[in-house]
Amino acid sequence: MIQQLFDLKDKVVLVTGGTHGIGMAIGTVLGQAGAKICVNDIDESKLGPAKEAYAANGIDAYTTVFDVTNEADVDAGISRIEEEVGTIDILVNNAGIIKRIPILDMPVADYKQVIDVDLIAPFIVGKRVAPGMIKKGAGKIINMCSMMSVYGRNSVSAYASAKGGLKLLTANMCCEWAKHNVQVNGIGPGYIATSQTAPIREGNHPFNDLVMMRTPAGRWGEPEDVGNAALFLSSKASDFVNGHVLYVDGGILANFGYVKGENDK
Repeated sequence: MIQQLFDLKDKVVLVTGGTHGIGMAIGTVLGQAGAKICVNDIDESKLGPAKEAYAANGIDAYTTVFDVTNEADVDAGISRIEEEVGTIDILVNNAGIIKRIPILDMPVADYKQVIDVDLIAPFIVGKRVAPGMIKKGAGKIINMCSMMSVYGRNSVSAYASAKGGLKLLTANMCCEWAKHNVQVNGIGPGYIATSQTAPIREGNHPFNDLVMMRTPAGRWGEPEDVGNAALFLSSKASDFVNGHVLYVDGGILANFGYVKGENDK
């Protein structure tokens, strides 16, 4: 019976930006749980390699191109998924960008672009898939939030603004759609070992030292750690979990004052 709680057989999942990194890890975990995985990207050249990577894990992923910030493009892309795969049961709003620019140096256009991708896009995609979930009387939406949903850092003002907004958008989606048996939750990844973070994890990079010192778990997270959290929030096991953000951060938010070595004495 416990295994059935996490069985996603024949569930149609859309992971936006699921062609690499954390998005692909989530798609892989959910696919291995039996789901039909659909991923999109704005860059068509990423779809072929992504499909091959999924296939290497025994998953026949459906891939398509659309821009998550363009309402008409989203409608067309999701319509293709509905026609060729089925109505979306689980949405993971994963597509996102970050621009590390101090506020005084950041052009307004760059600030708006981050807000468009990281906050407006989940609104657009969520709004498009929710009616199908409401009609079926069931659905799961996972918005990829961040530790920056609750605190700031130097040079990430646009990203933190978007992720803070996404946390509250998650709560509001919950308030409006929970009565239809649609669960809307967020995941806030901590510092995760991906290809994007590889340069700052190597050698004696000062940021790597900071992460290792400040994380009570004493390590970087793995993409699969985030995928496992997504499995819980996609499964029947989370049917009464709604409007929540699950932080997968090794304990940083619980105790950012932790210093490895000093606290272990």
